[in-house]
Amino acid sequence: MTEIDYSQFSSARPKHRRDLSLLSDRIFLMDGGMETTFIFHDGIELPYFASIDLMRRESGRETLSAYYTRFLDLARERGAGFVMDAPTWRASPDWAVKLGLTQDEMSGLNRASIGLMLRLRDRFEAPATPVILAGVVGPRGDGYQPGATMSAAEAARYHATQIETFADTAADMVSAYTINYVEEAVGIALAAKAAGIPATISFTLETDGKLPTGQSLRAAIEQVDAQTDAAPLYYMINCAHPTHFAGIIAEGGDWLDRIQGLRANASRRSHAELDASPDLDAGDPAELGRQYRALRTHMRRLNILGGCCGTDYRHVDQISLACLPAGAAGGA
Repeated sequence: MTEIDYSQFSSARPKHRRDLSLLSDRIFLMDGGMETTFIFHDGIELPYFASIDLMRRESGRETLSAYYTRFLDLARERGAGFVMDAPTWRASPDWAVKLGLTQDEMSGLNRASIGLMLRLRDRFEAPATPVILAGVVGPRGDGYQPGATMSAAEAARYHATQIETFADTAADMVSAYTINYVEEAVGIALAAKAAGIPATISFTLETDGKLPTGQSLRAAIEQVDAQTDAAPLYYMINCAHPTHFAGIIAEGGDWLDRIQGLRANASRRSHAELDASPDLDAGDPAELGRQYRALRTHMRRLNILGGCCGTDYRHVDQISLACLPAGAAGGA
């Protein structure tokens, strides 16, 4: 691994983290499908679908900076906030081994990722565009299938390494994505609670609107809340198309108030179909924007909006056009 001068990425823990209550007073945008954008649009090879690999080289860090800059510009143009997620989805201990990194090297890359985003926030943040920095945690295994599962205690021990690293940086919170079984979600929430950093949990859903384990989204959220004293700041849905879960959302219920964020797929394909497909299905960005707007009629707290597999700048642009009131910058 090429030696990185981490001093250029100042990421020391701030005296006070951002007041995350501001996440409820306006629409916040996020980026799109980072990995699918790099692989399919930019022709960049990402071993194990791991964007953290880009942090190992100056050219990769420039690529990440340019990627975030487009979305930060969009948020400023539309008067929205922005949640900037670190490229650390596959930057936990098991993935370090697969990527040929020591645990210390991976910890350094996690820190450097937050430092890179901190520099971008200093450049782009504005009164109408608050920027929240999130250290991203991914599943220990595959994002689509539970595979070998852990107990909640095992998951807490495994994820504590990465979460404690984020807690010692300028990250405002931890965001866990593509979590597909509840015990891992509980473990992540408990590890973040112990480390003293807020965390959000985003569940992967199948075409029937349920977790890959067959558990309903409502039951998963309620179980995590019950076993962690409602530790997650909020919940999200990711890696599913709106048509896959719109039916369960339309049923209503107070439990929907725990869901504040969405990163939907561009494609209506199942995870099995996406895995087997040699091409990228980008769907219809404008239609996706309208589907987000329709979901917000049933989900009164849904105001943190980005994309997952197959989405890119075009999709987030259309989502913002559909969901931000015309002429009402920042209004949720």
